[in-house]
Amino acid sequence: MLPTYFISHGGGPWPWVPAWRSQFKNLEASLARIPQDITQRPSAVLVVSGHWTEPEFAVMSARRPGMIYDYHGFPAETYRIVYPAPGAPAIAAQTAELIRQAGLPARLDDRRGFDHGAFVPLFVMYPEAETPVFQLSLQSGYDPLRHIELGRALAPLRAQGVLIIGSGLSYHNLELFGPGAREPSEAFDQWLADVLASPPDRRTPAVLAWETAPFARVCHPNEDHLAPLFVALGAAEDERAVRVYHDEGLFGGVTASSYRFASG
Repeated sequence: MLPTYFISHGGGPWPWVPAWRSQFKNLEASLARIPQDITQRPSAVLVVSGHWTEPEFAVMSARRPGMIYDYHGFPAETYRIVYPAPGAPAIAAQTAELIRQAGLPARLDDRRGFDHGAFVPLFVMYPEAETPVFQLSLQSGYDPLRHIELGRALAPLRAQGVLIIGSGLSYHNLELFGPGAREPSEAFDQWLADVLASPPDRRTPAVLAWETAPFARVCHPNEDHLAPLFVALGAAEDERAVRVYHDEGLFGGVTASSYRFASG
């Protein structure tokens, strides 16, 4: 049974920008450890990215997904990056059916390409790009319970060797970096660590009430980058959370973390 992850995926195409890559050296090390930690090659990687939101849950079903360069102001060569992993259309169809069986709306999307919430961390994790990859959208409105229910629906995929990754950021306020980000990001990060370490019967209600956390709406004016956490948690709801990445002082003040959900 594979674990699930909520990862902070960093900023833009950072592995291809030397100054940014040095900023995210701890994140890079944590992502590179994931294949070693799970000790087996996944049958596929399912990424729920904070960069894809639809009115209903959409499942990438392309055999050879293209690329989406959803960032701005970076060097020209970062708009020519190709991550040539194959898609997973058969598992995508199964995923959509699992979601529908849970009473949630789902459709297949054979046109969607990899956004940087997927191809950036996967480039570090699986640089050979041989493992099949597909993505799953968030649903507009980002209802926490709806996304935890989504994770619950996806849980059977773990037994089939599918690695489920919620790819977002534990802090995502693009208007507040530098020293002003230090207090809110530290406080929210500590709240998140405390909540995820609590027993499951207390953890899920606390996550559902995330807006009551310290500086919640300062750290996440829009929760698109937090909602992948709800999915990763829902898919491993009764299992232990372990922090696998932690940084302080990013961009002059940001604290950020990533988590693995697994038994034991």
